[in-house]
Amino acid sequence: MASEEKSRAGGMAHSLTMFGRERLAVTGVTDVTTFDENAIAMETDEGTLTVRGENLHVERLSLDQGELCLTGEVQSLEYDDTTGARGGLFARLFR
Repeated sequence: MASEEKSRAGGMAHSLTMFGRERLAVTGVTDVTTFDENAIAMETDEGTLTVRGENLHVERLSLDQGELCLTGEVQSLEYDDTTGARGGLFARLFR
């Protein structure tokens, strides 16, 4: 099963496609960590992506295909990839 997850994650290219500010399609999604009407946080191949806005709704989610589509008023997109980098650094320092 680990090899299946590895090959599945390795095959997803991360991309964002916005249609105005009302619709967003994201690929390369591996997990959705939190969501409500004002923010949706998801793990992607490029780090954690947080989408902030108003009246956000997940229209379609397929973790098998790594796709998420949402609607609402998108106000900001923010990546945070520092968590993984810090853990890796500390792990190397304390070996």
